[in-house]
Amino acid sequence: MTLILCALLSLTQAQTDFMKESASNRDARMSWWRDATFGMFIHWGAYAVPAGIHNGKDVKGIGEWIMHNGKIPIPEYEAYVKQFNPTSFDAKEWVRIAKDAGMKYIVITSKHHDGFCLWDSKVTQYDIMDAAPFKRDILQELADACKGSGVRLCFYHSIMDWHQPDAESKKGYAHQNTPNPDWARYRETYLKPQLAELIAKYDPGVLWFDGEWVPEWTEDQGKDLYNYLRSLKPDLIINNRVGKGRSGMQGMNKYKDAAGDFGTPEQEILEGTSDSDWESCMTMNDTWGFKRDDHNWKSAKVLIDNLVDIAAKGGNYLLNVGPTAGGLIPAPSVERLKAMGDWLRINGEAIYATHSRKQYREGENVKFTVSKDGAYTYAIINAKPGETVSLSSVQPATGSRIRMLGSKKRISWSSENGRTNLTLPSKLPSEYAVTLKIQNG
Repeated sequence: MTLILCALLSLTQAQTDFMKESASNRDARMSWWRDATFGMFIHWGAYAVPAGIHNGKDVKGIGEWIMHNGKIPIPEYEAYVKQFNPTSFDAKEWVRIAKDAGMKYIVITSKHHDGFCLWDSKVTQYDIMDAAPFKRDILQELADACKGSGVRLCFYHSIMDWHQPDAESKKGYAHQNTPNPDWARYRETYLKPQLAELIAKYDPGVLWFDGEWVPEWTEDQGKDLYNYLRSLKPDLIINNRVGKGRSGMQGMNKYKDAAGDFGTPEQEILEGTSDSDWESCMTMNDTWGFKRDDHNWKSAKVLIDNLVDIAAKGGNYLLNVGPTAGGLIPAPSVERLKAMGDWLRINGEAIYATHSRKQYREGENVKFTVSKDGAYTYAIINAKPGETVSLSSVQPATGSRIRMLGSKKRISWSSENGRTNLTLPSKLPSEYAVTLKIQNG
């Protein structure tokens, strides 16, 4: 209760306009996130119990939207919360899977649109400790598992809420008749205090918002929330869905001075590079939350190619898993993440803490990244190359050694007519993509 009161009192205090921070301060704040490049998105909640099926019928659409798409009344949906008892959940194992995959941060749904919370909130009893039989604080266990692991814990949080009467929106399915919805009351006495709780209890690196499209939410409210949260944690990173700035699923800002620190392309990758920070969030199959009949898995090669494409264009890749109601990350996800981790253990130098260049690609199968200090260009070839490769858009330093990451074989090369011709070893260190490390001239 003390935390909530302090949070409410702070709302009345003058706030610093953190949107006017200097470029150097912003760069320092964003540095770890830019260097991380690859993160795990986790959509998990009571929607994993029906897993796409309600009253024996398949509900079309993505798994975590079953309450909306199935027009499930609140009392009926609460029955799924009462069944949410993930006894196989192991926070250390989840963090191990993420770390072994080469992921540097985790973004988990603290609260999705259904309103059910995965932590022991003092603001509501509609949470994992009070409304479900599990009686364990999932976010606390993940926070403890992340400590010292090199994986940073971050939270997704829905601005909209289908369970809260005061958050009843004019857009979307009305789950109950609400005589007097009061969005401002919801925002000030529920949304903000819960976010203050998450910051105080778990110290997240990123708050990743969603659900900002409801008409009750405005850009001014987004800017106010952005400044409020950064007043609680000045080095916090916040996505652009905190306000109204994103332009459709491409997710980049549609006007200047929009609230938030990075764009959020959803299920797509930018066509080229951008001067703004951005992160593509994508699924491994067709849904975010677990859906038992969704077996349309992307291959490990596709996922690695996506990672390379995103890194070459200067973005981050937030790749989703949807755990089962029992608390297990599906085996097909684990298998693909292992393949990505194996590849990154060889080629990670070309992905982490790199930046894009104006000519980020050559042809269909070669993408470039540049080391943070600008000394090296990495040419990542995502198709099996022949014995020789010829590049026109990179000029090695005279007399320098070019090497293939993961191989001890010497790469012989020569320059002729503005092209760099390279002879590659017959045995390659990866079946998915190989990387040439080239000292810049």
